[in-house]
Amino acid sequence: MAAAQGRLSDGAGGMDDARGTEEEARHKGSHDGTGGTGGTGGTGGTGGTGGSTVPPAFTAAVEALRAARLRPQIEVEATRAPQRLAPHAYALEAAVVDGDEDLADGRLVLLHDPAGHDAWHGTFRLVTLVRAELEPEMAADPLLPDVCWSWLTGALQARGLTYGEPSGTVTRASSHYFGGLSARPSASQIEIRASWTPREGLGGVPDTAAHLASWCDLLAQVAGLPPAAPGDASVVTLPQRRGPQSR
Repeated sequence: MAAAQGRLSDGAGGMDDARGTEEEARHKGSHDGTGGTGGTGGTGGTGGTGGSTVPPAFTAAVEALRAARLRPQIEVEATRAPQRLAPHAYALEAAVVDGDEDLADGRLVLLHDPAGHDAWHGTFRLVTLVRAELEPEMAADPLLPDVCWSWLTGALQARGLTYGEPSGTVTRASSHYFGGLSARPSASQIEIRASWTPREGLGGVPDTAAHLASWCDLLAQVAGLPPAAPGDASVVTLPQRRGPQSR
């Protein structure tokens, strides 16, 4: 799987580059969203102060992510969670795979602050990066950023999810090669960085499995896959997926 190593940022609980963000300052540090040492639970475990008690609500939210049922074209694995953004964090990487080709990839991070956070208006926050290569004609569409943002909000709404404080950016970039690289064709890429506050349900636990499924719907749409049919028998649980491969 092509590593989703881009930095995540949205100014409201996200991840940014070494300069840091106002949000990161509130959490006493900066982090680039791709490294850092693992917190409690190791890879994909909780970030924050080592040895701290993990709240039951966060444990339940993470277990729901691990048990989520996803499309077989989407390969998912836990990855190292960021630190300093919240007392507790859990991270996943995913790629939409067609044969040996990654059509899109991304990263989803669940943050939790039991004390609540003014910018989130809640105790949980989901932060994401999604990116994919584009055909030149699509990249030139002036409405593309608006369409991509509507894919994110539409994926959440399609599953009946309630959320608050959505924030993010849609960026498109083109690369043109010269000199010794001139044989390479021009390439375009779209990148969606966003975060939102999931509604907390019974026991203060959000429906993280449904949010993950919505996020995978977004990945699939960005990759150009058709929508999965309701009750698709090919949908499998995360533990049954083979680990994402390097390509």
